[in-house]
Amino acid sequence: MAGLKQVQRQTGVALWRQIADRIREAITRGAYDETGMVPPETALAEQFGVNRHTVRSALAALAQEGIVRAVQGRGTLIERRERLNFPISKRTRFTTGISGQARETRGFLLAAAEESADAEVARWLKMRAGDAVIRLETTREADKRPVSRATSWFPAARFADIAETYRKTESITKAFALLGLQDYVRATTEITAAHADAGDIADLELTPGAILLITKAMNTDLDGVPVQYSITRFAADRVQFTIEN
Repeated sequence: MAGLKQVQRQTGVALWRQIADRIREAITRGAYDETGMVPPETALAEQFGVNRHTVRSALAALAQEGIVRAVQGRGTLIERRERLNFPISKRTRFTTGISGQARETRGFLLAAAEESADAEVARWLKMRAGDAVIRLETTREADKRPVSRATSWFPAARFADIAETYRKTESITKAFALLGLQDYVRATTEITAAHADAGDIADLELTPGAILLITKAMNTDLDGVPVQYSITRFAADRVQFTIEN
């Protein structure tokens, strides 16, 4: 169990959640690969200085995420679900990016609205604050498993019908094509990590404490004019990024 960080009391973060995070991190870096099992509850309780009930709550949360599974008479087995490899390149596309890794991909439109661009959206889309944009709230699945949750903005003057075309095609690329944009490129991608909030937990079917990889990205047409700004939250235990030139 070397390498597991001690939990911190009086931080405002529940002990079971901190322990779940530590175990999740250990699984990700292969700390238990030799046995394929999480250490016994008694060993984890001693390691973290908590009671077995707290450890049990952490393991239950990880089981709900599909990361571990309790096996009668054996202990807690690590589920060997390979993460999808999602390439970020000049032409970043969800379906193309995970082609060959999933039998089926789906996109779902949760909500859409026309609104005025705030300062951040205007900066990314190189518009004036207050200009009209279309906002889409979407999720993507691979083999019926939620993978990402995105909020995207598009210039309304150019893509007024983006919501309806996305609803029909389940694809930003196909929706763009129907609206006259046959090709586009990724200009900028910023990547950070954070705990999932309540909305992401529900939409991505996660448990409290789950980690997200968050991208802020801008796509442009071939003339360099911004066409899309997106903030996308990926379940970190389901996706890994590969940065390609």
